[in-house]
Amino acid sequence: MPSTSVDSHSPLSIFSTKQDTVWWLPRHEEKLAEKNAMARVDLVFLGDSITQAWEKEGADVWQDFYQSRNALNLGFNGDKTENVLWRLAHGEIDNIQPKLLVLLIGTNNAGHRMDKAEDTALGIKQILSVLAEKLPKTKVLLLAIFPRSAKPTQKLRMLNNEVNQIIRTYADDEKVFFRDINHVFLDEKGRITSDVMNDFLHPNTSQYQLFAEAIEPTLVSLLAEG
Repeated sequence: MPSTSVDSHSPLSIFSTKQDTVWWLPRHEEKLAEKNAMARVDLVFLGDSITQAWEKEGADVWQDFYQSRNALNLGFNGDKTENVLWRLAHGEIDNIQPKLLVLLIGTNNAGHRMDKAEDTALGIKQILSVLAEKLPKTKVLLLAIFPRSAKPTQKLRMLNNEVNQIIRTYADDEKVFFRDINHVFLDEKGRITSDVMNDFLHPNTSQYQLFAEAIEPTLVSLLAEG
């Protein structure tokens, strides 16, 4: 059989890559400055637009739940796993030792590129590996990728569900803890309605309270152990 390079079959999801948008690097620089200005960082949220929206749609809830916990928001609109890997490689978690990091990433791998579930999961696994190396004392709360698309039978919903079935196995309940809170966004038939997510992807303002309440018991427990 002919030999092939590792790169020829390795997914894009695992290779550290910048996002090609004008605002992305400036936000990265702003986040480095914000982190460095904080006296301490005990809690980090890392992810994509759903996480970045704690600064807008979820701002009031963030103030109530996380501001007093020395929390840092490292959510970037449009990020895929490889973009998070670039940010981690370029200082966003250097020189801090948070007690807990909440990770929610992967829906853009599905939606932007329709990555195979296995490839998105590999990207998430690579992020967890980097976090373990750079933040050896930090616990990670790995959230199931949120549901998307109106109906449970639609392609991108099913793709995210496939990823979740893989990444749930990454939890060891010592350093990495997996939680699936997706039911809070769904009706009794597993559908997403427009009053929950206008675009069937991003939680509306009202949903950030539910988001916070759903993870709060786990946060309380893990932060107390830290």
